[in-house]
Amino acid sequence: MRRVPLVLLAVPALALARLLPADGVGLGLRLGAATACLLIPGALISRALRLRGFAPALAWSLAVLFVSLAVTFGVHSSLWLTLAIMGGLAACALPFALRDMPGDRVPGHGWGPGRGGIAKLGVVAAGIAFGIALWYVAVLDGDAFFHLARVRKLETFGSLSLQNVGEFRDGSLHPGYAFPLWHGFLALVARLADVDPIAVGRNGPTVLVPLSFALFYEAGAALFRSAWAGVAVAIAQVSLTGIAAGHGGSVTSLALPATASRQLLVPALLALFFAHVRRPSGALLLSTAAAAGALALVHPTYALFVGVPLVGFAVARALLVRRDLTPALTGLAALAVPTAIALAWLRPVVEATTVHNPSGEEVRRAFAQYPGQLAGNFDRYHVAERLFTRSGAVAVAGLLCLPLALFAARRRWAAWVLGGSLAIFALTLVPFVFPRFADAVSISQARRLVGFMPIPYAVVGGAAVLAGLLGIFAIPLALAAGIVLQHAYPGEFGYRFHGTTPAWPTWVALVGGLAALVVGAARRFRSGSDVGVHLHREWIAATAVAAFAIPVAVHGFSHWSRVGSGSGALTRGLIKAVRADAKPKDVLFADPETGYLLAAYAPVYLADAPFGHVAVTKKNRPKQRLRDAYRFYAHGGDLAIPRYYGARWIIVDHKRHRLTLDLPRAYADRRYVLYRLR
Repeated sequence: MRRVPLVLLAVPALALARLLPADGVGLGLRLGAATACLLIPGALISRALRLRGFAPALAWSLAVLFVSLAVTFGVHSSLWLTLAIMGGLAACALPFALRDMPGDRVPGHGWGPGRGGIAKLGVVAAGIAFGIALWYVAVLDGDAFFHLARVRKLETFGSLSLQNVGEFRDGSLHPGYAFPLWHGFLALVARLADVDPIAVGRNGPTVLVPLSFALFYEAGAALFRSAWAGVAVAIAQVSLTGIAAGHGGSVTSLALPATASRQLLVPALLALFFAHVRRPSGALLLSTAAAAGALALVHPTYALFVGVPLVGFAVARALLVRRDLTPALTGLAALAVPTAIALAWLRPVVEATTVHNPSGEEVRRAFAQYPGQLAGNFDRYHVAERLFTRSGAVAVAGLLCLPLALFAARRRWAAWVLGGSLAIFALTLVPFVFPRFADAVSISQARRLVGFMPIPYAVVGGAAVLAGLLGIFAIPLALAAGIVLQHAYPGEFGYRFHGTTPAWPTWVALVGGLAALVVGAARRFRSGSDVGVHLHREWIAATAVAAFAIPVAVHGFSHWSRVGSGSGALTRGLIKAVRADAKPKDVLFADPETGYLLAAYAPVYLADAPFGHVAVTKKNRPKQRLRDAYRFYAHGGDLAIPRYYGARWIIVDHKRHRLTLDLPRAYADRRYVLYRLR
């Protein structure tokens, strides 16, 4: 009997949600239904390939979006064409998706009757609850305005191209976001939900968090072959990134490409990769390639970074048990091929930048810009050992659990934790290796490899070993460890790192992990002789992880408040005036900070922007633009400067500059004046 996929209910759900006001509960339902609608093509293709789970659905949805956007950019059309193509491809997949599905064979399904489905449902429900809590601390800050400016142009412009969604009318592509795949996803959410892109950026994380929870569950379930372990991985991950810091942690920026890559695309890729390693299939291999391609386009360096621990996994697995080599290598090929294609396409853009191959001046600037994160001198430097424990108690626990993988050397999770961690240590801690790595990807990006440590999996694996050794007593031990570590090492989460976290857990992980790999490879544990995860210990391990997370949660939720300045510097009147008077693609001349914020609220180009939010290319000329802006505001307002950039509007912030122009005023308040340039 053929059953209609439940995901199709997202369409009438969206129609009903759009009847509600675009704020409060109505806004949340609109965003949720719109996001679900964009997952329909991937869900149908996954069913056609006989795959279940959120991971293949997300991977194939972004693949369909890539094809649709590529056609849209090629013919210079609007997002309506993108939606039409996505709908057409979904319709083509629908007849094949109506076939009966086999028993669960992909991550997140559990290994007992219905257990995995119930567990995943519980994880999604927990994600919804956490998303609601996140709603009350939602804020836009930092890079958010850079990305939302692109989202707004995609959502507004009737003729789209890769070149015309940047910050400058005559600028170059950004090497990190040359193809705006994730920006297009957010723009389509705004279009389908009929809400402003600002609302998508601010409140989108609330509806994306349940998806993130489910993806980490699927990755953990595939790696450990246990629904309980999948739940534990989700708990460890949200404790690490969403709770430990308080105020929502990094999850408040889940709508932005960098965070979405790490907390959506990376776990989806890992879930598919480990499912393929366990039960190789062409469908899983293609889905892994689709996830890798999406990751390479959304955040190119992260596709490289996730490959580092995966290569380490393959090497460690070969050393420890001499198994899974063929599926691991084919999985790595599925990651490497689309990543290589994307990087080859990006190569001209990257070569036009001045920071991907750091000079001595750039290295000195990096030491000044990232204090405490780098160690050594300007010639031989590496990531500071303390950076690995920056995220607090969960990170420390994960590092300390690394050597425990010796007791489960035959398990796949041991190879992932040991091989992945040691591969990252090799690139980041060796002084003559890290500079060469930074030469390839920039220092700014290279230091982020630390964030790809398999910490949640190490925590869960360590809990599984302790559950096997201590039984029920692992639970109070985990609770006590959580209290001690949270009190001693709460973490340091500010933008500037002051190096207050300990370095010794990193050395324990490095030395202990290396010893565990060597001893495990030498001894070649006999089948069944390690401790690992056993059927009657699974719930103990998961409960131990939850117990460890309790002190972290107490601390995090006791600091659950909104932080960040957001766009508070702008007045509502100014935003309203720019939106009403400026036409799409007009050029706005303003001081860097004001223009940077306003571009997220109106589909305009800028004459200048903050240096840290601009691709440093010859065509962009960010330093020259800033010098010109300084000359204009500090030396009497020479109108030849904004005219050179084709500006039609000039903003003067009287809090920063005492400047009056002999031009018509379109708007004025106590702080800002908007001039029309004739």
